Amino acid sequence: MAVKDRDRFSTATRLKLLGEQTAARVYRSQTKRQARRSRLTGRAALLALVLCSLIVALAYPIRQYVSQRAEISELERQQEQARQRVEQLRDLKARWQDDSYAEQQIRQRLHYVMPGETGYIVIDPDAAKQSRAELGAADRPWYSNVWDGVDKSDASDQ
Repeated sequence: MAVKDRDRFSTATRLKLLGEQTAARVYRSQTKRQARRSRLTGRAALLALVLCSLIVALAYPIRQYVSQRAEISELERQQEQARQRVEQLRDLKARWQDDSYAEQQIRQRLHYVMPGETGYIVIDPDAAKQSRAELGAADRPWYSNVWDGVDKSDASDQ
């Protein structure tokens, strides 16, 4: 036993034991590195590179495609609105071809009356309280706008 104890404490035995422990640690760290390396192989890196380049190459054309599809749908909507407006205008033109409709509109918009008739304009009491200056030119009959223009020009001369 004395030889064993002496071998256990000898420098050569301690160095040998220390070398074995270090070798075991290095082996364990190398296997961990190899395990990490084995996850990303050259083929996987090449595949990732190809996929990334495809995504980058296709990003702009796909964005253009989507924006053009949106523009096309907007133009189709505008075209449909224009068709509806054309139909409305055709209907209005056909109505204006009728003499009774034209006469009705002339009486209503221009306040014309037929010979022998008496024309009346009913004014709302709330609207009568507003002054003529507050009313916009589009809200009044045309002859009121003409008369106001004459009054204004007379006032500027004095």
